[in-house]
Amino acid sequence: MNYQHIFSQAINRLHGEGRYRVFIDILRNKGSYPNARCFAGHNGPKPITVWCSNDYLAMGQHPKVVTAMEDALHDVGAGSGGTRNIGGNTHYHVDLEAELADLHGKEGALLFTSGYVSNDATLSTLAKILPGCIIFSDALNHASMIAGIRNSGCEKQVFRHNDVAHLRELLEAADPEAPKLIAFESVYSMDGDVAPIAELCDLADEFNALTYLDEVHAVGMYGKRGGGISDRDEVADRVTIIEGTLGKAFGVMGGYIATDKVIIDVIRSYAPGFIFTTSLSPVLVAGALASVRHLKASSEEREGQQAAAQMLKDLFAGAGLPVMPSTTHIVPLMVGDPIKAKRISDILLAEYGVYVQPINFPTVPRGTERLRFTPGPTHDAAMMHDLTAALVEIWGRMKLELQRAA
Repeated sequence: MNYQHIFSQAINRLHGEGRYRVFIDILRNKGSYPNARCFAGHNGPKPITVWCSNDYLAMGQHPKVVTAMEDALHDVGAGSGGTRNIGGNTHYHVDLEAELADLHGKEGALLFTSGYVSNDATLSTLAKILPGCIIFSDALNHASMIAGIRNSGCEKQVFRHNDVAHLRELLEAADPEAPKLIAFESVYSMDGDVAPIAELCDLADEFNALTYLDEVHAVGMYGKRGGGISDRDEVADRVTIIEGTLGKAFGVMGGYIATDKVIIDVIRSYAPGFIFTTSLSPVLVAGALASVRHLKASSEEREGQQAAAQMLKDLFAGAGLPVMPSTTHIVPLMVGDPIKAKRISDILLAEYGVYVQPINFPTVPRGTERLRFTPGPTHDAAMMHDLTAALVEIWGRMKLELQRAA
């Protein structure tokens, strides 16, 4: 058995399909995001502009966040010291969980090391606790949700994306006595569309199902206090479990769930992904705590981000670039071919100092490869005009079709 040959073949397949992933070597410039330095493919750092970060509101650069992390570092040191059960349950963790519970109007919250882990650990544990549970999962749910459902070993039924009628059909056909959980996201990050949360909750009420809402691309971004789409639409009280991240709009790292105290107790007591993992560094937790508190009180960053996203959508559309319809802060530009998407990305970085990663299968279906832009409140009009002009030039160079208005 030639193991190395098998491994090499697996990598060669990715190269052949044009979806081999390259991690760009960069450093962000503190206090001047989206400006950064790129170390890839040239001698020394080259100035670039970052257009694809999930630090949507630049909170990873905010003075309050940086100061809180510096203060925590000098107060308690670098690491947490262990799992939450063994030395790693710091006062920062307790304060942040209380702040997150309040953000979503829930009785409690529980921190995890990432949003992926919070989805995987919570969904897999919940279904194991509920004998015979059926999970009804939106077709476009994130890989971490799919992993959690798979790891639960329970029955899974997939409903068409945001299709309430299809979900009703599946619920009607299911055993009325079986425990049920409806799992979905609020903002779907590759298309930028939004779930009909209230309608999904109506079905949950009718069929006695629990609801699990992934708000990772919406927390901090929507609602009066940044509680997400469920906050904006005033339906958070109807959702059983809200899951979120601290690594996107809040600008730091970590994941969490917010729900009632009994479910929190079950997950913290039974989920291996929580029990056996070293807890987040208190330095990170302190930064996240400062970020959550700031965005509860400030809408300036959210408003700036929404204005930037709308401006970029308008510029792309006006130039005939194939911008996909989106009602959120995500600005996807359709390419439809993995090799061309990678080529556009490479040209932007090498010739224009623009960093945006191509999004390929399995993140999106084959044939829908795209560039995903996430303009924030610190991307100014000049940057957007320059980006649009660069894309138009590349589209012409590669003989791609522009969509001129009639």
